[in-house]
Order: sequence, then structure tokens, then C-alpha cells
Amino acid sequence: MKTATEPLTFAKILKLTSDWLWGMPLLVLLIGGGIFFMVYSRFVPFLYLRHSIQILRGKFSDPNDPGEINHFQALCSALSSTVGMGNIAGVAVAVTEGGPGALFWMWICALVGMATKFFTCSLAVMYRGKDHTGQVQGGPMYFIVEGLGIKWKPLAMAFCFFGLFGCLPMFQSNQLTSIVSEMFLKPNEWFVDSDKNVTALGQGLFGVFMAICISVVILGGIKRIGKVAARLVPFMVLLYGSCALVILFMHAAQVPEAIALIFSDAFTGEAVAGGVLGAVISTGVRRAAFSNEAGMGTEAMAHGAAKTKEPIREGLVAMLGPMIDTLIVCTITGLIILSTGVWQETGNNPDGVLLTAEAFTKGIPVAGPYLLLVCVLCFSFSSMIGFSYYVTKCGIFLFGPGARIPTILFYLAAIVVSAIVKLDDLINFLDIMFGMMAVPTILSTLLLSPRVMAKAREYFATLAQAQ
Repeated sequence: MKTATEPLTFAKILKLTSDWLWGMPLLVLLIGGGIFFMVYSRFVPFLYLRHSIQILRGKFSDPNDPGEINHFQALCSALSSTVGMGNIAGVAVAVTEGGPGALFWMWICALVGMATKFFTCSLAVMYRGKDHTGQVQGGPMYFIVEGLGIKWKPLAMAFCFFGLFGCLPMFQSNQLTSIVSEMFLKPNEWFVDSDKNVTALGQGLFGVFMAICISVVILGGIKRIGKVAARLVPFMVLLYGSCALVILFMHAAQVPEAIALIFSDAFTGEAVAGGVLGAVISTGVRRAAFSNEAGMGTEAMAHGAAKTKEPIREGLVAMLGPMIDTLIVCTITGLIILSTGVWQETGNNPDGVLLTAEAFTKGIPVAGPYLLLVCVLCFSFSSMIGFSYYVTKCGIFLFGPGARIPTILFYLAAIVVSAIVKLDDLINFLDIMFGMMAVPTILSTLLLSPRVMAKAREYFATLAQAQ
């Protein structure tokens, strides 16, 4: 008996394309590229993490150096987009789609991502270009053209094209709208239909409210983004971390079991992925890349604005990003979801943020959901202001300085639209665009890596003499 073939819809095409892209192609590119950078550097940058913290604290800062923001503001600007909804909702999606073992592969991706960020962000300062005002600018589009030559400009333009869509804050807007709808609109029956679901009008109005709030910050450019991020990022990480530690303390007996499950499921995929190991690895790498952005090129755009003449210093500072983002914040989220048991009780829930909300409700009764809401507001806001800088830079590189305001309006419109559309389609679309950004970034970084290591040997030799 023949079964009816499923119609090939646009949503289905998005999913098939996303699954293929984040299968072998990007696994080889991101993990393989990261391993190459680790081995090629002989793990030397990892030995200077203490030095990177000294740089971050301003020990080597010079206000007369070229750039727009200091090292700390550059890291916070990068973290404002990486430490975001990928850490709260993205981890939940990883667990529900790939099982607990996906967290292990997120860790692996973070470790190799640290090496990748060292190279990409060093290049972002080594080969900076200038915008129409004469201000130095960094990022893959600039180090491709300045480092490899003008004949490689099509590769730089490809990065900007995919960045124009891949850096839209659609996931953040969608998930913030989702939790606000569940906690406020539905209980108060505001903008709900006969089935007690929030209407598109209600979601759209909240999207407009978000867009207005974001516009107040992003119209001020990277300097205002950097200042806001420098205040917001430390606060939100401390708040979220404190709440999560309370939950883990309340479920301390389940934490060892959760950790053991992560390691055992990483090589079997039996918990959710049905024993398909490739699905576990793919999900872990995909969600880690979406979370810490190592190899995507976005981190290079933020760190390229740092005030410094020493490329290697910024590369060392950038290495702290995946460590904070994935090895700390994502791990905390994964452990509270696993130790509270909500990932099994809820089943395959596509609305990741609501799964994390259930963990907070179970871990901190009454106050938990509201504390998470504050965290979600901070994480979403920080991500949306951080991503705006990337989209604007891509737009200006592609279309010239006159594109700044139209690009910002396009960005704000995406916030409103994504508050309404389905999460599954958003994730697949963003995964495709975000994944394609890695292709020009990693390829150009591989070609320019010998120059980074030559500069690194020189810098570390000088540092050893100074000590």
C-alpha cells in the first residue's frame, strides 16, 4: 500500500536545507577548522588566559590607540549578542532535539571555538579598513579585502549578504514574545482568541514595543551599544547565574546524574535522538555555533572596533567569549533543565524558553518565572542591540554609508515580524543564513592564519622579554 508523499512546502525546504548544511559540511568546517587552529597554534594562546584577563582589565590600554571602544566594551558588545536567548532557549532546543548528549558537543565546539576566535579576532584588528567617516572598522569583510586583496571582495560581499539576514534578532524577538504571552497576555486574556491563544495583533504590538526600545540604543552606534552592553552583560550573567545556582543547590542530588547522562548520551543519542549519534553531534554544534558564534564572523566585527594596536591582544580577549558563553552559561542552563527533570516531563517542546521557564518554576516556586522573565528581558535586549551593529555594518559595506538608516529600519521591522511567525521556521532560516556566514569567515581565516601566527610569535616573545 502506497503512502501519500508529503508536499514539499517552503517550511520543509528550509528544514531540509538546514539539516544538510549543518550535517557534514559545517561540522567539517567549524570543528575541523577549530581543531586546525588549535593544533597550528600549538595551543599557545590557551596558556595566556591570565594575560587576557589583564588586558581586559585595562592594564595595557592606551586611549590614543585606533578604535572606538575599549577591550572590555568590545568583549561585552560581542557577549551582548552571544550571551542571549541562545543560552536560555537555545540550550532547551538542543536538549529537546538532540538529547542531553548535545551539551557535550556544545562543550567541544566551545573549546575549538576559542582557538577560532583567537584567529578571527586577531585578524579583525590586523586588517582593519575605514568607513566613510575615516573611522577604522574590523570584521571578516575587511580582513578578506585588506588581507587577501581586492579580488577576494566577492567573498566579503557574500559574508555581508548572509550576515544581513543571519544576524537579524528573530529568535530573540520570538522567544521574548512567547514568554510574555504565556505570563501576561494569556492569564489576563489580553489579545486572545476563542481558543485562548494570543492573536497576531497582540504579538505584533509587543513586537512594535520591542522595536521602539531597541531603536533608542542602536541609533547611537557602537559607542552607545558598547556602553549599554558593559553595564547590562555583567548584571544579567550574575543574575541568571545566581538563580541557576539556587536551582542546582535545591536539586543537588540530581546534578551528578545529569552530568553522567550528558556524557553517556553524547556517544549513543538514545535519550531523544533515537540512537542516531549524528543527530546529537549536529544539534550540539548547531546550537553552540548559534550561541557563541565562533567562526561565524560576528565576533570579529565587535572586536574589530576595539581601541588597540596589538591584534594578538584582542584575539586573546576574544577567546574568553566561548568560555563565558558556552562552557559556563549554557552548561548552567542545561544542568537546571536536566536536574529538574522538565525535559522528560514536557516532551519535545519547540518553545525552548518555556521549557527553561518550567525548570525555573520547579526550582524556585512562585518567584522563578518572574526572575527568568527579568533574565530573558536582559538577554533578549542585549542580543538585539548587539546584532544591530552587525547588520548595520553588513548593510553599509554592501550598499554604502547611505544604507545605515534603511538597514536599521529593516532590522527593526524584522523584530516585529518575528514576534508573529512560527519558531521552527525561524530557527531553520537563521541556521541557514548563520551557517553560510561561516564559509567565507573560516576559509579566509585559514588562508591568513600563517600571518596571525607570525604576529603571535613576535608578540609572545616581546611579552616574555618584558617579564
